[in-house]
Amino acid sequence: MAGSADILMALRELSNLKQITREELHGLLQDGIHAALAKKHGANVQAEVEIDEARGEIRIVLLKTVVEDVTDESREVTVEEARFMDPEFQVGDVMEIPVDFMEFGRTAVQAAKQRIIQRVREGERTRIRDEFAGRVGDLLSGEVQQIERGKLVVMLNKFREAEAIIPYREQNHREHYHQGEPVRAVLKRVEDTPKGPRLILSRSDALFVQALFKLEVPEIQQGIVEIKAAAREVGSRTKIAVTSRDDAVDPVGACVGLKGARVQAVVNELGGERIDIVPWSPDPERFAKLALAPARVARVFSDAASRTIQAVVDEDQLSLAIGRNGQNVRLASELTGWKIDLYSSREWLEKGGEAPLFAPLPEDAEADVPLNEIEGLETATVAVLAEAGYRTLNDILDLDRDDLLRLPGIAPEEADRIMAIIDELTTEDDGEGGRGA
Repeated sequence: MAGSADILMALRELSNLKQITREELHGLLQDGIHAALAKKHGANVQAEVEIDEARGEIRIVLLKTVVEDVTDESREVTVEEARFMDPEFQVGDVMEIPVDFMEFGRTAVQAAKQRIIQRVREGERTRIRDEFAGRVGDLLSGEVQQIERGKLVVMLNKFREAEAIIPYREQNHREHYHQGEPVRAVLKRVEDTPKGPRLILSRSDALFVQALFKLEVPEIQQGIVEIKAAAREVGSRTKIAVTSRDDAVDPVGACVGLKGARVQAVVNELGGERIDIVPWSPDPERFAKLALAPARVARVFSDAASRTIQAVVDEDQLSLAIGRNGQNVRLASELTGWKIDLYSSREWLEKGGEAPLFAPLPEDAEADVPLNEIEGLETATVAVLAEAGYRTLNDILDLDRDDLLRLPGIAPEEADRIMAIIDELTTEDDGEGGRGA
């Protein structure tokens, strides 16, 4: 059986592996030895344990009180037994009985080992909880260690002892990972389980987009620019609202970066997901107008009691404001926290709105042009789009490349050509509606 020197050497290795101090290690060893003594001599045993790491020695002494009649053998000894060791013992004295570490026996040593392992695990759990409890929203990186029933088990780069997972519902289902691949995700919450703290990571939450912008935009790291709100439909589109504490810093421009470099880095991490960046405003009506970008909004009216916004747009902006399957207005509503009801100018006037609300459209304003009148679109392409229900320019404005590729008969080269035509027809100076990517 291993002696005390061997035990101390093994524990020193444990100290380095588990990153615990020597003082903590000695406390764990003493606690483990007390557990082993209790296993062998009784639950109320009293003992002194001294650890001399320089000499590689562990000194163990049982302490027993000398009494006339023993009621607890684990901590008492009769005066007759004590005087057999030393005739000078009197009732009330404390007898010291040296214990050889080798006398513990296999069962006692196992008890000490289990107590030490338990305390080390408890210490790890406490460190994990303390490390991550205040880091919700932070970007963490690691590698996919295992894939279990749809969830990704992640080994973090800087805290390998922590259990971290990306549940199926927190994944972007347009992405596919394999064991050993690097992955980044945002810490969404810390869960307590019987096995200890578990880190729940996410790549689908809007927090992930915010964490990526914090990584790419120094002004956000410095606290000059702040992301006030975010809304996301994973794999498709995200809207974020930003504000600046410095009037000299444009929050939207800071997030977009020179030639779009910063926002493009985020888009690449998200696999091409579209991002709209709009200025935040404390005025709900102004904020709603900004949130509905890229559509231009003519007028908005708010009802604070029901937290409802009525937004009026010109006829040629209605489909853009609504977005594909209502996505744009839905994200704008989530971004602002207000319910948004959209009306075209004609609907508003029929509803009884004020006639002078709308200025005449400029002559070069975009009309809802039929696809067969758009130069550059092949007849076969127009037929495929019509078959899918897209017959005018406004119908395809909110489509992205992946949407086009899902249509039968649209090749990657044709999808790129359609996107180029849309960009050419819709390029204009950004208004106060912000910038998107």
